[in-house]
Amino acid sequence: LKEDMVKDGAVVIDVGINRLDTGKLVGDADFEGLKNKCSFLTPVPGGVGPMTIAMLLKNTIKASKLRDKRESK
Repeated sequence: LKEDMVKDGAVVIDVGINRLDTGKLVGDADFEGLKNKCSFLTPVPGGVGPMTIAMLLKNTIKASKLRDKRESK
């Protein structure tokens, strides 16, 4: 995602994860090109990853409770 693709003040939530040949992790958005144009821009790494993990754990617990409920019938 490049600067010319985004309106001034846009909110960009970058969920892409890519590894460069150097081994560095980057997102799909050009962070350096967008950081002064966006009102909010999530970094990669360190952006939405913790929320993804939290929601995965929440859904795992929910699925386990539903399974236990079905098995007890």
